[in-house]
Amino acid sequence: MSCPSGGSAPATVSLPAAGAGAAADRPTHTTGTRRIPGPRVRRAAVPLPPQAGRLLHRLTSLRRPALSSALAAGALAGSGVLILHLVQRQTGTTGLLVGLALAILPLPFVLGSLAWLNRTARVPLRHILFCLAWGACAATTVAIMANGWASDFLIAHQGTARGETLVAEFATPLIEESAKAAALLLLLLPFHRRLRCRTERTCALLARQLSAIRPDGSPRPPVPPRRARARLRPLPYFRPAPPGRRARSSPRTLAAGTVLGSITASGFAFTENALYLGRAFTDDQQARLDSIGLGEPPSLRDFDGTVHTFVLRGLLSPFAHPLFTALTGLGIAIALTTARRWPARLAAPAGLLLAITLHGSWNAAAGLGTDGFLLVYALVMVPCFAALVCFAVWARTRASRQPVRTAAAPGRESDFPSA
Repeated sequence: MSCPSGGSAPATVSLPAAGAGAAADRPTHTTGTRRIPGPRVRRAAVPLPPQAGRLLHRLTSLRRPALSSALAAGALAGSGVLILHLVQRQTGTTGLLVGLALAILPLPFVLGSLAWLNRTARVPLRHILFCLAWGACAATTVAIMANGWASDFLIAHQGTARGETLVAEFATPLIEESAKAAALLLLLLPFHRRLRCRTERTCALLARQLSAIRPDGSPRPPVPPRRARARLRPLPYFRPAPPGRRARSSPRTLAAGTVLGSITASGFAFTENALYLGRAFTDDQQARLDSIGLGEPPSLRDFDGTVHTFVLRGLLSPFAHPLFTALTGLGIAIALTTARRWPARLAAPAGLLLAITLHGSWNAAAGLGTDGFLLVYALVMVPCFAALVCFAVWARTRASRQPVRTAAAPGRESDFPSA
């Protein structure tokens, strides 16, 4: 085809001739020519060994709840090994074994009373075990490390006496109660939610488009933003109350918050008691060896420190930590289930603040001497514990009077499998 005079020659396309060799399949790039892309040449897949193929199939067939549960169990086991190492460094091997043996003695009574209250709350066993392991392993690990850092910082900037007071009365309650409350928040996060379809973005886009149009074709009014608690994981024992002016939290939800908070604190108290008892036994053992070296005969008075610590922490105050964190659990339960606006917003921070305040008062009473400690114990701890017992009895009685609800329809909670 000839081009008109005065114009530039058009770009020509070079096509390989049929039956040509490899040189004809790859046309040379010259000025004024372009290459037509041909079919892609796919490389042969590298075959996997049979063992690797089976392992890959098992990993891909795992659902998100099973995978998240395995990761949580591994993390808790790692924190348990770490906390044992930290306690053993402070108490020694013998002190660690003695502390664990003495700390486990009051644990059955605390767990037995919480199991009685759990007949009202009906919290699943897997959630109870998670909270217990979190309090005994993860929360204590965070508390020991954070308390050490806070103590070094405050002592360096405020002096020894004032720094130790600030740590015991303010920093330690804030760190420990926050670490224990994290167990309840982890249960509420939607880690175990299944995807409704594989193409998540496409489904979300279609859902928005369909929800904005009515069946008759007219546009719907804009939907108000969802509340924060609507995005959390819907647990059966934290069901919100129906909307209304007098809609309040049910006794089951309040009992569930108390059980979860107290179970977490029971695990925390077990590890903390093992640390203090093991440290007291090590100090008494060293004092006993010193008395033998000075020529004094050994006696049972050499272990007065261990006996005093066990009486104080194992007999007089086994429910101290469960009482503190039960306030946090109550606040979270009210915030999740009440239909009133201000209680839903203020209950959780108010419960955590009360737990921190009561914990700080308990730590401050230890520096008032024996008389001051007994006074705080009688005027603060005993009434709070009696109020908790009365609440447990009230929740158990009210729940037994209410009719049993029918089971949910099959498939209703299939999108939220158990962990």
